[in-house]
Amino acid sequence: MSEREGTETLETVSSPAATLEGLARRLTQPLVIVISGPSGAGKDSLIRRMKELQVPFHFVVTATSRPPRPGEVDGVDYHFLSRERFEAGIQGGEFLEYAVVYGDYKGIPRWEIENALAGGKDVILRVDVQGAATLRRLIPEAVFVFVIPSSREELIERLRARGTESSESIARRLQAVEEELKRWIEFDYVVVNRDQRLDEAVADILAIIRAEHCRARPRAARREPMDPPPDGAPAGHPAPPPSSSR
Repeated sequence: MSEREGTETLETVSSPAATLEGLARRLTQPLVIVISGPSGAGKDSLIRRMKELQVPFHFVVTATSRPPRPGEVDGVDYHFLSRERFEAGIQGGEFLEYAVVYGDYKGIPRWEIENALAGGKDVILRVDVQGAATLRRLIPEAVFVFVIPSSREELIERLRARGTESSESIARRLQAVEEELKRWIEFDYVVVNRDQRLDEAVADILAIIRAEHCRARPRAARREPMDPPPDGAPAGHPAPPPSSSR
């Protein structure tokens, strides 16, 4: 690098902060935070706890074609759609990404992210590892957090505690976990969600978000519509798709 090139680079870096006051008042763009990890890592528990703490984020509600588990609420835990309704949404371009997970569809409603970013809110998405790989291509400026339990035994106990998993289902999920764990290096951060220490994992995620907003060169989550869906369907929707599973 020449002396002139080095000087120009320094000027480019320092020019946005002409004064201390300007630097202190600088505005950062809203973030997209992707929380992922293997089944049983406790992603849902982390999201519920952050909501209880009333943190000022927009939590994207994922759509799924599976039936609700006991205690799950439509529009809060998931948008529970029939398989036919979900497939219609795919054709209409309503999902930023979708996948078949353990035989059921899961997808991210496109309009939720676009509207939240336009309103200046940080967006938190909870997705499986397969979904995170897709989002990494669609939203490369997002913050990717990989959540894991502290041990294999802890993971098995969580799956059993659901009361909805057969021995065969648990075996399939454990096999998938072995493959998913190989993807940890693709993430920005790893958070361990230990039994009986949920608040520690939540605090780690909140610290990550605070640190990202303090970056000297902030990530810039885009505010314009996401990549257009196929067949010219509209990119955004004013309201969530109606559930037809109930």
